[in-house]
Amino acid sequence: MSGQGSKKLINAVERCVDDMLEGYVAVNPGVRLLHGHRIVVRADVEDYAKSGKVAVLSGGGSGHEPAQTGYVGRGYLTACVAGSVFASPPPQEILPAIRAVAKRNKGGCLLSVSNYTGDRLNFGLAYEKARQEGIKIAMIVVGEDCAVTTNDRTAGRRGLVGYIITNKIAGALAEIGRSLEDIVEITTAAIKQMGTIGLSWSACSAPGSGPTFSLGEDEMELGLGVHGEAGVKRMKMTSAKEAVKIMIDHIINPDNPTHLKVTKGDRVAVFVNNLGATTDMEMNIVVREAILYLESLCLHVDRAYKSPFKTSLEMAGISLTLLRLDTTLTQALDAPTDSPHWPRPLLPCGVSDRKTPPRLVLDYVEETPTTTLVGGAVVEPDYADKLFDIVAHVSEKLIQNEARLNQLDTEGGDGDTGSTLARGARAILKQLGNKDNPGLPVDKPWSLAQALASTAENQMGGASGALHSLLLTSASSCLENAVTATAWCDALTHGIDTIRRYGGAEPGDRTMLDPLCAARDVLLTRLQETAPIQAFTEAVQAAEKMAEATATMKAYAGRASYVNPDRLTQPDPGATGVAIWLRAILDKL
Repeated sequence: MSGQGSKKLINAVERCVDDMLEGYVAVNPGVRLLHGHRIVVRADVEDYAKSGKVAVLSGGGSGHEPAQTGYVGRGYLTACVAGSVFASPPPQEILPAIRAVAKRNKGGCLLSVSNYTGDRLNFGLAYEKARQEGIKIAMIVVGEDCAVTTNDRTAGRRGLVGYIITNKIAGALAEIGRSLEDIVEITTAAIKQMGTIGLSWSACSAPGSGPTFSLGEDEMELGLGVHGEAGVKRMKMTSAKEAVKIMIDHIINPDNPTHLKVTKGDRVAVFVNNLGATTDMEMNIVVREAILYLESLCLHVDRAYKSPFKTSLEMAGISLTLLRLDTTLTQALDAPTDSPHWPRPLLPCGVSDRKTPPRLVLDYVEETPTTTLVGGAVVEPDYADKLFDIVAHVSEKLIQNEARLNQLDTEGGDGDTGSTLARGARAILKQLGNKDNPGLPVDKPWSLAQALASTAENQMGGASGALHSLLLTSASSCLENAVTATAWCDALTHGIDTIRRYGGAEPGDRTMLDPLCAARDVLLTRLQETAPIQAFTEAVQAAEKMAEATATMKAYAGRASYVNPDRLTQPDPGATGVAIWLRAILDKL
């Protein structure tokens, strides 16, 4: 299939992830697809739960294969959740995975999360819900990227191949019966002993899309992210020997605040990762040069690995990861696993002939979970009609601005903010129905906020879906008993606080928080001095002004924080989206 973007041998863009997963379990019947979900689990998941050993669960966007689904198996992951291409899986997929591996497991569950904003938000939301259900669970966030070269606060170090290594360590410890607390302690310490840097000489493209970035024929980029985020610097193509030296020097450079500290005589493991399209010839050359250079630094290379651990579709490039070894970590790396990608098809015990298994059905896992609650204060019919008009108008405005927001997102993200918001808006319009018989509880603002939060969580996806779901879920708690101007302001404040807690951003970080906080600050002051409609008018104006001001702000959160500030010349797409829907609310008031 071709068309827009590079050629891909798939059936349909919208089916590519599901087709891939079904093909994977057909080749490897030792793993199963959980019915109704994009969740790959060990075929013996129920027996494993009875053993009392800790379950290890991870996940992330597709397009990085074999990460993460290829690492499900004995001595590694118990299960993995697959998102859409380059998009974090939503909490509605993560929570059933947690239930599948941990609800009947006395050993508990380790939820391993890669340090990307969308993953932190979505896995964090599922983690909180699992805790409320009484599930024994702990969460670690893995980030070992050495590309960040500033002491300024950013979204943090990205989780790259170190994520794969950490999960192997966790799986090995779980297999021998170590406690959840021990595994958290050991893996958390291990993350601090790792460093990774990437190098690419060609871009990748998601199915149906164009290249994520462009490089000249004689250029390569150091320190780029696995979604094509801009790196540390661009340089001319050079030899494998020189490229490896540059990469290792960057990882261990003491002047780099994210460097890995090594000293002569240290025992290390080196991992050479194929980003997708690098030939095996090149990989062997690179691993040779890496070992030679590390040994020239008087380091003992006790373990060396080369594999496509975590790819970026067809990107041509490599990443190098160094891990300082001790006895425990060495034993964990050496521990047996039947995962087919640490690097062998996975079959059930005692079976030599492959048979495609049916999807696994667990009666204690919801197929279509819902978080929408019914209740709360009831408003008058005129008020309900006004809320109906507002929800419809907001949705229409987000759909109208899809292309504009996508264009803004090409500077610092993956160019899909508009599509993400529009996808949620279309789902809301479909649910809303007509005013005579609305499909959403517009007469109960508390229930309406819950319903909109559920749609954002389940339909939008990515960081935007999680952020808007968090905003609406938290805001709803202030509307249960009263629907006044003050209650709406309190709802906005509560939602902002929750976004700050899970998203890690603060006002001034060039995110959707900036216009939200600007509007909230005006409301807090002006609601005490003037009529609510006048206060809200001024709040919207302040939000629009702040959204425009993000064009000159430095990004400290989200994917844009990894981009050279000189490339960020237009307003933040998330902030602009907030300004659009706030203005749409005012239009109908």
